[in-house]
Amino acid sequence: MGFTGGVKAERITTDTYRIVARGNGYTDKTTIQDYVLLKAAETTIAAGGTHFGLISSADASRVGAYTTPGTAQTSFYGRTAFTTYTPGSTTTFIKPGEDAYIRVLKLAQGQQVQGAINAAEIIQFIGPRVQRDEKS
Repeated sequence: MGFTGGVKAERITTDTYRIVARGNGYTDKTTIQDYVLLKAAETTIAAGGTHFGLISSADASRVGAYTTPGTAQTSFYGRTAFTTYTPGSTTTFIKPGEDAYIRVLKLAQGQQVQGAINAAEIIQFIGPRVQRDEKS
């Protein structure tokens, strides 16, 4: 997690984790969702689980804005001055984010629990499309 965003898992109880993901103004919301699911799957495997259940998820997106200053340019023609003013502009952007709570499950081969998500399948299908920086 840094200025440009990131994802992390925080242990809440023995088998419950909070997954926190934040993006920057160039990050797509679906990319944040992929990061959350992948981090949940990796956390599940690291904790010795096979599946995870999504307890809750909340949008943690933030809206920001920046304003560029206006400019004025004055030109003189003889004794006459002409001033051209260009107003500043304000640009708004959305930094997507998501907070999710998961429960790690360890299911036996063939055992099924309604709503349980297979961590290995998430890693297999979402993992290849998630870009990581060199520190990850």
